[in-house]
Amino acid sequence: MANPVPRWFTEGKFGLFIHWGMYSLFGRGEQVLYREHLKPSEYRERADEFRPTRFDPRDWAKTALSAGARYAVLTAKHHDGFCMWDSRTTPFTAARTGLRRDYVAEYVRAFGKAGLRVGLYFSTADWSQPSYFAGPRRDPAGFRAFVQTTHEQVRELCTRFGKIDILWFDGVWPYTAREWRSKALMAQIRRLQPSILVNDRIALTGDFGTPEQSIPEQQFKPLRPWESCLTSTERFWGYHANVRWKADFETIRDLCSVVEVGGNLIYNVGPKSDGTLPPQFKRLMRKVGGWLRLNGKAVYGTSETICDTTTFGLMTCGPKTVYLHVLYWPGRELTLAGLKTHVRSARFLATGKPLPFRQDKERLYVMGLPVRPPDARNTVIALELASRPASCPWARQRIWTGALERAPDHSQQVAARMLPWSRS
Repeated sequence: MANPVPRWFTEGKFGLFIHWGMYSLFGRGEQVLYREHLKPSEYRERADEFRPTRFDPRDWAKTALSAGARYAVLTAKHHDGFCMWDSRTTPFTAARTGLRRDYVAEYVRAFGKAGLRVGLYFSTADWSQPSYFAGPRRDPAGFRAFVQTTHEQVRELCTRFGKIDILWFDGVWPYTAREWRSKALMAQIRRLQPSILVNDRIALTGDFGTPEQSIPEQQFKPLRPWESCLTSTERFWGYHANVRWKADFETIRDLCSVVEVGGNLIYNVGPKSDGTLPPQFKRLMRKVGGWLRLNGKAVYGTSETICDTTTFGLMTCGPKTVYLHVLYWPGRELTLAGLKTHVRSARFLATGKPLPFRQDKERLYVMGLPVRPPDARNTVIALELASRPASCPWARQRIWTGALERAPDHSQQVAARMLPWSRS
């Protein structure tokens, strides 16, 4: 049931995640209804207060482009059940309260016009519905009706706004694919949006994985496309008025760490209740975008590492180029072990300045480096190669994949293969 994942996704690498809804009124994250045990009836009454008079999706799209993002995903409905589009299934929508606007429609138009791929997030969990909490055992009729409404809301998202590139589900817990009727839901989505990508959170495999607030361990050949979803603050997805924002060096390193192991990064922001993006986020994205404008070749369209670069940073690979992401400055000389392909030239990617180097069988020495890194966040050295990047077999085996833990009976043999001098 999986769709082929297109190049725009696998090569795009960087997306913007937008968690926005009436929960932004509270300024304490996206789960205030549940975490603070508010009464759903009283929460609903606050819907008319959600009046984002400064909402301008064109400005959001401009920020995404300035950051170097290639796609975006907006929360059409989060766990609180508030629909950000004009749904016919419930009056609990932005189109029937507050300013009475369809924010999903405005977002899709603005981001599509800006040339960005457009995605929508949808929570199957709905804390505004008693039947969701009762479940199929305590309220079978009510739960069946709730699931039918869920399917209808997804149908609306797939038919109201033209072509949608991603449908990003969440909140399937604690029910099963059978209880959600997930196969029927997926069939409906495929029929209405044949080329759409669906994530792995409707109790089905979907088209791509979504590790949350984490970056997987290094891996040679990921089993399927995946996307790490991380917050730009230390904790919250929705807007929080008092929280630490990540620095640009953290974001750049997170992005490159994800790309090094073959994934995408979708980076989250929680807009304010007035519809504006927090100024801290806009400043952060300008800085990240500035770095990507100089170093984007080391990110977009690249594949995962083929050598162990732990002592100085990360590696990404192009068709005939290896990019060394130097996070921990080595001083005047950098050593890379295990690269088999012949190196033709070395240079700083951001400036094009050539660098002297020496390739001695299984080791490469890049020399003539300054005492201090040109960019302390991540200085990229590009190695132009004679052919496709390849590593010595022992070098690939040195990239940790948990092999010793998974196969303890063969730990000695595996460890021996990881040592280059054990081949004789």
